[in-house]
Amino acid sequence: MMKTTIVFAHPWHGSFNKAILETITKKLDASSNDYQIIDLNKDNFNPVLEEKDLAQYSKGETTDKLVLSYQEALKDTSELIFIFPVWWYDIPAILKGFIDKVMLKNFSYVETKYGLKGMLTHINKTTVITTSEYPTWYLKFLSGNPIKGIFINKTLKGIGLKNIKWLNSEYTTSGKIERRKKFLQKVESIF
Repeated sequence: MMKTTIVFAHPWHGSFNKAILETITKKLDASSNDYQIIDLNKDNFNPVLEEKDLAQYSKGETTDKLVLSYQEALKDTSELIFIFPVWWYDIPAILKGFIDKVMLKNFSYVETKYGLKGMLTHINKTTVITTSEYPTWYLKFLSGNPIKGIFINKTLKGIGLKNIKWLNSEYTTSGKIERRKKFLQKVESIF
């Protein structure tokens, strides 16, 4: 049976991102949905592509046991959830490294004469949940739309993901508690 896989990319477990993760896992537990969590910081995932990685990269291979375990988890995934903060208008470095090291050729895509063909088409639904200090409209219209334009429409769609929804909690640290509660209710309602 396929699972929900949550990729969590935040180093502080007292964060609002952690509250989002807990909201989702409680909902999945209550509905008896099978899930697994890839907690990049807790796993001490090294996001840096080192020389040993690059020696294997063009072949779509790796010797990193953590990367191999993440790939196995993704093979067993029907729903994928990303939870992370927007830092410097972009995804955190550890998540970028996850994409660089895990989404290898012949695993998540193949090269064709017309470009990349995504291979993770067995994943039926993807949800990207971000937290930011900026309003969502600012991220979309004044900062180059980095999450939707690049991460979702290029990276995730390029590896075959579909039915992608993006939720952003704006003014996360400077906002009011009520705003956070409403956001958690919104998150809970979609799972």
